[in-house]
Amino acid sequence: MFQVLFNNSSRTKIFTVCNFHSTQLQCLKEKTFSQKLEEGPDLKDFIADTFKEYDGKLKLEKGDKSRLRLPPWLQTKIPMGKNYSRIKAQLRQLQLSTVCEEARCPNIGECWGGGSHGTATATIMLMGDTCTRGCRFCSVKTSRTPLPLNPEEPINTATAITNWGLDYIVLTSVDRDDLSDGGANHIAETVKEIKKRTNIFVECLVPDFRGDKDCIITIVNSNLDVFAHNIETVERLTPFIRDRRANYRQSLRVLKTAKECNPEIITKSSLMLGLGETDEEIEQTMKDLKDVGVSALTLGQYMQPTKRHLKVIEYVKPEKFKKWESTGNELGFLYTASGPLVRSSYKAGEFFLTNILKKRKSKQIKN
Repeated sequence: MFQVLFNNSSRTKIFTVCNFHSTQLQCLKEKTFSQKLEEGPDLKDFIADTFKEYDGKLKLEKGDKSRLRLPPWLQTKIPMGKNYSRIKAQLRQLQLSTVCEEARCPNIGECWGGGSHGTATATIMLMGDTCTRGCRFCSVKTSRTPLPLNPEEPINTATAITNWGLDYIVLTSVDRDDLSDGGANHIAETVKEIKKRTNIFVECLVPDFRGDKDCIITIVNSNLDVFAHNIETVERLTPFIRDRRANYRQSLRVLKTAKECNPEIITKSSLMLGLGETDEEIEQTMKDLKDVGVSALTLGQYMQPTKRHLKVIEYVKPEKFKKWESTGNELGFLYTASGPLVRSSYKAGEFFLTNILKKRKSKQIKN
């Protein structure tokens, strides 16, 4: 999937999978998110520690059947506007699916509507709108036999990206266990089509391909810049949260294999919090990811998409997320984005990675 960010007033245009909106940070007392972004990434103080003390219930005890109320730091308005209709029309014309709609994202109005700063975003999934897996945290449609791949999707996607004039993109997809290669060649072809037309930096947030090394190599050799695969949760909770075909150790092997195939590639993963994990388990997961060479890590709050999905066990406080950011920095990750509203792709993170990739490219040209 990819996300389009239109911002005519900003020098930097970023193309990313999920976003962290400036309107969701209105509680910050100093500079706005847009100002921070213009200056460059400073991830230490993106999450405010100035929230008023919240005395509501934040964690379910064992056996508690109730649902937690949304704390103030996760509440946001959902504006609509001209951009919402324009983006929807463009995506339909290209026959591209959006995770915003399929996953019932509560931020769709903010993303597509543009918010107070006019930054319109949309998220697109490659390989259709139906997944062959049924993770208990995700509301994307599932089926054992999704529709065949659209052979025009790689070119349609690349053409759209080129026309929108962006600097950084993130592509992701549904799982396609019905395909012999899990869709690896389709994703790789999309990356190649993009690279033919533009110098945009490309991040791929990919499935585990059932651990198939050949599929991972196909993606790595597509000339992408960042290889991302989400571990999602701690090892103990994986069987209860992810589809039975997903496996904690398998995900680690996927990330390790990508790094072994190309030691220079940036690898990235993401962790959801609030599903009943312990601090010790979170830290161990971070260490496991670092041990397999993961370069970048994001940590965010799990949000229940519908009543049919897993309940939130705990709303983690912003200051706790800051602690995990510090832990990530101490462990030596290239960057750690950690906050309640942070998702697997994070605007400041992409800005940060873009600068790194540009410096690398500049050195290669000089050499």
